[in-house]
Amino acid sequence: MARPTALLVHALRLASARLRDGAGYRWSHYGMCNCGQLAQVVTGVSPQGLQEAAFGRAGDWGEQGRDYCPESGLPMDEIIGRMCAIGLEQDDFRHLERLTHPDVLRRLPPERRALHHARREDTVLFLETWADVLAERLSELQRAELRRLEMEGSVMAEAAE
Repeated sequence: MARPTALLVHALRLASARLRDGAGYRWSHYGMCNCGQLAQVVTGVSPQGLQEAAFGRAGDWGEQGRDYCPESGLPMDEIIGRMCAIGLEQDDFRHLERLTHPDVLRRLPPERRALHHARREDTVLFLETWADVLAERLSELQRAELRRLEMEGSVMAEAAE
């Protein structure tokens, strides 16, 4: 599972809030799917920019994460690298795209665990729950940083710089 960081928890919550507030969502679009939502928050890259970056190498977000190579020079690897820099692990891309991470699913009530990967409200629930799971694992210093980020309402791409 992802390394718990204040920036990652903040990014997950921002992505969830954007979706809840009506941000464009289409699971079949690299920039508007589950991972695309988080990538927009973390990097500031537009949905179209994410879509274009993804075509540098074959595969969905899960495969792109698995094949991530920081030295490739591919735009998608730069995007994935920025996401990993705030705490994501390569396997997290597959879990986010399919809403399958066991630690997140265990936290949900049994009747809500059958999430559909292409349903907006299920993605919102997954993002919020994942943020909660990671927030519980933050150190006191990281919790203070998270409170600061949330109070400032920082845009993620600015906070990560």
